[in-house]
Amino acid sequence: MKIGLPKEIKDNEYRVGLTPAGVNALVNAGHEVFVQKTAGEGSGFADDDYVKAGGQLLETADEVWQTGDMIVKVKEPVAPEYPRMRENQLLFTYLHLAPEFELTKQLLERKVTGVAYETITDKRGRLPLLTPMSEVAGRMAVQVGATYLEKMNGGRGILLGGVPGVMAARVVIIGGGVVGTEAAKMAVGLGAHVTIIDKSLDRLRELDDIFLSKVQTLASSRYAIHEAISHADLVIGGVLIPGAAAPKLVTRDMLKDIPNGAVLVDVAVDQGGCFETTHATTHSNPTYYEEGVLHYCVANMPGAVPRTSTFALTNATLPYALDLANKGFERAISEDEGLKEGVNTYAGKLTYEAVATSQNLEYTPLDSILDGALSAKV
Repeated sequence: MKIGLPKEIKDNEYRVGLTPAGVNALVNAGHEVFVQKTAGEGSGFADDDYVKAGGQLLETADEVWQTGDMIVKVKEPVAPEYPRMRENQLLFTYLHLAPEFELTKQLLERKVTGVAYETITDKRGRLPLLTPMSEVAGRMAVQVGATYLEKMNGGRGILLGGVPGVMAARVVIIGGGVVGTEAAKMAVGLGAHVTIIDKSLDRLRELDDIFLSKVQTLASSRYAIHEAISHADLVIGGVLIPGAAAPKLVTRDMLKDIPNGAVLVDVAVDQGGCFETTHATTHSNPTYYEEGVLHYCVANMPGAVPRTSTFALTNATLPYALDLANKGFERAISEDEGLKEGVNTYAGKLTYEAVATSQNLEYTPLDSILDGALSAKV
């Protein structure tokens, strides 16, 4: 198979879809990998690293997209990339389609096979390709929050861990999954007073054990969220419904009771965000105020630490990329139900129900399309 590795062009996105080691693994499996020049520079990989790994350099993104039967990326395509997509091309990347109406339309019209990292599941129902970036974003959320709490950056002027004789900052984390757990590790390590809110009592019990009762756990309700954030210095949103738009758990009215200069970090912004006042920002212009509260809603947070992120991502995605390349799309998904869960668009149809529900579009089960194609061949 011919595999294309284009350079990411989203604002301040320095990650790349494959490390040189990943390219080498695909080449050793008998495939051709075409790498856009300077694609890996932001992550610290020189063009020569890819050549030594067996990759072939191409000058432009157009050439990479035209050549590749499968395109391996990090972030969802943006407007300049839409015309480069073509029918039956396999796009393997984060898609986060629920809030992306235009991208969904383009994938359907161009009949692209869109396999989304964030909806692939493993045998235990977990999200193995979302996990590494959730780990990065969760840990980053506390770093970012601590930075923006500083007065010169627009915050309240609070040191996250306080000092002897002075209260530590109050950190409220909404969602006790991967993002919330990693954020709590960082916040507890810095000495903050941490509260984690989740709707699962079993998960709250696990977190209480993990943190040896060093965090406060709260069962999720509108009242509990409102009460907790009204005293918070830093609020981190890490709620996920796989493939679907995130629920709006913090309303504008609630913000009126949060201290001025408090910081909100919405890690769920890729799926529309879990704060009513969330709108996606970029690393170039990361923050804004609503109701006196500073919002940080960068949609590609891990792009700020691209070297760490690219290694972590390739570690997770490479086995799936190899399966798709070695077996071909249809055989690969027929042998791995979890990989099949990653197929969001196929043959001009929307094949992931949560996205269809979020966008009020028609949902077509993938099996019905594949069965129809098989019948036609017979």
